[in-house]
Amino acid sequence: MQYKRIIIKVGTNVITQENGLLNEPVLKELVSQIAQLKKKGAEVVLVSSGAMGAGRPFVRLREKCNRVLERQILAAVGQTRLMNTYDRLLQKHGFLCAQVLATKEDFRDRRHYLNMKSCLEGLLQDEILPIVNENDVISVSELMFTDNDELAGLLSAMLNVEALIILSTVDGVMDRDPKEKGAKVISVVKPKHKNIHEGITSEKSLFGRGGMLTKCRIAERMSKLGITTHIANGKTKNILLDIFNNKSAGTLFPPAKKVSGIKKWIAHAEGQERGIAIVNKCAEEVLVAKDKAASLLPVGITKVTGDFEKGDIIRVENEKGKRVALGVAQYSSQKAKEFIGKSGKKPLIHYDYLFIIN
Repeated sequence: MQYKRIIIKVGTNVITQENGLLNEPVLKELVSQIAQLKKKGAEVVLVSSGAMGAGRPFVRLREKCNRVLERQILAAVGQTRLMNTYDRLLQKHGFLCAQVLATKEDFRDRRHYLNMKSCLEGLLQDEILPIVNENDVISVSELMFTDNDELAGLLSAMLNVEALIILSTVDGVMDRDPKEKGAKVISVVKPKHKNIHEGITSEKSLFGRGGMLTKCRIAERMSKLGITTHIANGKTKNILLDIFNNKSAGTLFPPAKKVSGIKKWIAHAEGQERGIAIVNKCAEEVLVAKDKAASLLPVGITKVTGDFEKGDIIRVENEKGKRVALGVAQYSSQKAKEFIGKSGKKPLIHYDYLFIIN
């Protein structure tokens, strides 16, 4: 496959032991593989969990410490240990790394989004390995990602990567419950695979917040955005090199189609909407039709809620409340309300800035 630009996401349980201490032999092996990929000319971004796990064995928390504060303290202590380990291991291969901490707020508006993209692009051009993690010290409630799988997906769309590799402690997506006899890894998941969720449980990882269900959903979304995704076991020897050299490893989600960079950004903007445009049945059918590109015109809108300005993300729903699309508003909610049901008016969302959810 010889990808030119990839994002590698490493889960907490891949790089930590059961007691929470960093598993340095595993880290050493992964860093060695990343160094080999970089020497082959690949641009690599590493999304690494493990800060809280790395800090856990060294912190004695107060009995009355709440969960949010506990998360902040463990991450603050553990992040330095995590980065020091990566830096030391990478230097042996002649590479530098850079710490990048992110919250959902960094993806909330286009300016923040482009600033972060510019920084990451600069690091890649200088052959520095960006190591990205959620900023757990300040990420609370609405600022939190679902987990680092979501962050990896956002970055994949931002940087227009060719592939996202999600490393976990399982061999891939199973065709049934892994505890059942005869359960096997699904090697390739096609866009219309009907039984993909049958073998997925809602169990979360030991120290992390994610699980296979989240990983699968991220992979499916990446496929729709034209990004190849692999889910594999990070503790398998040479796993990154095997994937890079097109050897059968883990589960592959092939890309379904090519999507523009702006639409990739919009596709991951759920939860950041400033308003909702409700459309009638006819408008919905026109928007989701695959044979023709269409913009959202006021004539098909029946209601507008929320307070938004030009450039804000808004959600499109049908009259039953089902999500239809996400897009960038071309004018304010005040003007949108004035134009409801009227023909001959400028689109509220132009096709170039409209992402169909279903």
